[in-house]
Amino acid sequence: MATPPGTRGTAQTATSHPQVLTGAKVVLPTGTIPDGRITVTGTKITAITAEPPHRAPHGAADMIDVIDVSGHWLVPGFVDLHNHGGGGASFAGSAQDVLTAVRTHRAHGTTTLVASTVTDDMDVLVRQAGLLSELAEQGDLAGIHFEGPFISPCRKGAHSEALLRDPDPAEVRKLVDAARGQARMVTLATELPGGLDSVRLLAEHGVIAAVGHTDATYEQTVQAIEAGATVATHLFNAMPPLGHRAPGPVAALLEDERVTVELVNDGTHLHPAALALAFRHAGPGRVAFITDAMDAAGIGDGRYLLGPLEVEVSEGVARLVEGGSIAGSTLTQDRAFQRAVTIDRLPVEDVVAALSANPARLLGLADRVGSLEPGKDADLVLLDDAFEVRGVMRKGAWVVAPDLA
Repeated sequence: MATPPGTRGTAQTATSHPQVLTGAKVVLPTGTIPDGRITVTGTKITAITAEPPHRAPHGAADMIDVIDVSGHWLVPGFVDLHNHGGGGASFAGSAQDVLTAVRTHRAHGTTTLVASTVTDDMDVLVRQAGLLSELAEQGDLAGIHFEGPFISPCRKGAHSEALLRDPDPAEVRKLVDAARGQARMVTLATELPGGLDSVRLLAEHGVIAAVGHTDATYEQTVQAIEAGATVATHLFNAMPPLGHRAPGPVAALLEDERVTVELVNDGTHLHPAALALAFRHAGPGRVAFITDAMDAAGIGDGRYLLGPLEVEVSEGVARLVEGGSIAGSTLTQDRAFQRAVTIDRLPVEDVVAALSANPARLLGLADRVGSLEPGKDADLVLLDDAFEVRGVMRKGAWVVAPDLA
């Protein structure tokens, strides 16, 4: 398999002796340490301190790798809830395709990734769920997100209208069962027949019910939240706009403390003012930055397929060849981070929460990933002062070797 763009060096396993990263600005859940020191032993973070430790016993230094990363940032590995592919490959493809996409996004800092499907025949989705669940069981993926086919034809976006269907709870259950315990989220137009019952079914099975690709009213969205929906799929996109007489789903999703809102921060899906409005209203604890990436992420312009539909990517923007609808993105999470800090002027700590801690909590993985804390997986991203990726570690192994030039 070709090495994904951006991988400047790889490591297959964690080292057998401790690694100590010193001198960085380390972003913790409690704030940023300006001159931090992180110790990684095996696959785990074992210590974080703001001060140098006492001198190691004689001979111990030979068993410790010390890496001076002064002038850089260390942040937790990114967690992407909503991603369709990258590196020229799709999560609708073969196992080889899936791993190509995973490795592409890892090279950009996403150490935990949920694979999103796109609307297709139910039999195709069931088969793909089986393949993706195997890769999730192996640890390559953090689970499966089914986006479609249970969405509104009025707000279908880049989904094939001919393959859409109402969210019959029996069919929703069929997909969940096919995922063999690896289903993490299902996006639904909850106003459609069977929508609320499907939300209740998902909640009962511990699967996130997400409101998206919906034409629901404000009142219908409130009903969905009361039934157990807890995520807004790419807020603002593929749903009615916020109106002063008909506030629609946006107002209901923003106002409820139980709902986490996905935002695609690529400069195309959202005007900066809309992103700022959502961030201010939901607060940093209820925003999850996602990529909604398709095959072209990490590759470039050209013609691609998203499910059965042809997509043209031009100047980094993906649109359907027929109709011109936005068709996912070419975003990687490092670019979302960089844009949020440098253009949107959001605090680094809030951006880290949106990219790591909040999605990890939603997935039930906050005990292992999403923040830099002793005992958690050594998943971290090294950034320079321009917020460019200079290193990526996953479970103690360097996916992208530190580049400190």
